[in-house]
Amino acid sequence: MIIRYVLAWFGLMVIAIANGTIRQFTYGQVIPELHAHQLSTLTGITLMGLYIWWITRKWKLKSAGQAWAVGFIWLVMTILFEFIFGHYAIGKSWATLLNDYNLLQGRVWIFVPIWATIAPYIFFRIRYTPAK
Repeated sequence: MIIRYVLAWFGLMVIAIANGTIRQFTYGQVIPELHAHQLSTLTGITLMGLYIWWITRKWKLKSAGQAWAVGFIWLVMTILFEFIFGHYAIGKSWATLLNDYNLLQGRVWIFVPIWATIAPYIFFRIRYTPAK
């Protein structure tokens, strides 16, 4: 099961890259960069949530522990991808990459890896917590 979820992570990256591309070539050209970053984070989390909901429905998680394991694997893969791909393939400086995590400057990207980490558990609980 975990291997399926490792492979499913690549779908999350397709969503993230498509979301960033849409931002860059559309609304990112007409609104301030910070606002585009914030809007892109919101749309990314929404699209990722729909995908994670679908994946967790298709491949049912067996336990809360398994859901957390998937989330933490996705977290590590996301951070590694962002920094390795962002720095070496796109050419962003380490400072620029780290700046996207600066909440004090309105940078809200940190919510994307947080969401990737907790969403499998949240969706597991929604589906498998008995109603009282």
